[in-house]
Amino acid sequence: MTRLVVRPVGAYDRAHALGLLAAHSIPGAEATDLGAGSHSRLVEAGDGPARASYRVDLSFAGDEGVVVDVAATDRGTLGEIETIVRRWLDLDADTDAVRDAFAADPVLGPLVAARPGIRVTGNPEGFETAVVTVLGQQVSLAAARTFSGRLVAAYGEPLDGTGLTRFPRAEVLAAADVDDLRAAVGITNSRARTVQALARTVADGLVIAPGGDLVDVRRRLLAVPGIGPWTTDYLAVRALGDRDAWPAGDLVLRRVLGGLTTRQAEAAGAAWSPWRAYALFHLWAAVLPTAP
Repeated sequence: MTRLVVRPVGAYDRAHALGLLAAHSIPGAEATDLGAGSHSRLVEAGDGPARASYRVDLSFAGDEGVVVDVAATDRGTLGEIETIVRRWLDLDADTDAVRDAFAADPVLGPLVAARPGIRVTGNPEGFETAVVTVLGQQVSLAAARTFSGRLVAAYGEPLDGTGLTRFPRAEVLAAADVDDLRAAVGITNSRARTVQALARTVADGLVIAPGGDLVDVRRRLLAVPGIGPWTTDYLAVRALGDRDAWPAGDLVLRRVLGGLTTRQAEAAGAAWSPWRAYALFHLWAAVLPTAP
């Protein structure tokens, strides 16, 4: 086991990050211990035949940074895993720039001043994030976690020695019988078809990750039956690394802003560009222990 200390740039709200990870933790695929301040999951690293899944154990308990324990020794793999963790937890965010941008704003100024270390915590696996987001459409976060856990149990791959199950591959879900998928997860037929269509799109080459063509990724996601603007905007925040993404149709966001319509929320967010994803997380944190 190798230990890395991954240090954030600027202020870091560890409690917010850990709480958010716990709230979204997928049964079987992730494990969070709030008391110990730890979170574990599998991440993929390496190239070609050497690419493999590694259990990564994160500790938020100390003051030295995020401690990462991983069963890997190759320098290149360790470097890649550190990069994944930094991007996943948004550890390179310019929190000073975010604070300065919102300092004079009557809504966000006090929120950012109170919790300057809130980051846009994402997910290291874009396809996983997209599927879980689809499963969470129009249901509670608890229900989404239940559906995701069932999906992992039915179609995931347990990895020996890790105690965790790898989230189902796109190729596996693309080839699944849609009726079996619906029954195993306990979702509607239309939702099962959306999951399968999304899996087929990814299996055909769509990459849901930061650094790509955001316009093209959004276009291809919107072409999947059952995926609309809220889903694509939410994925832009959590999976694509777009720090100006703004899911104006989000119900919690609209409530925080005083019961606005989607169009009104879109207009309200314009003043917070190009940091709207941070505005989103601060607004969510103002009313919830963790972001939706």
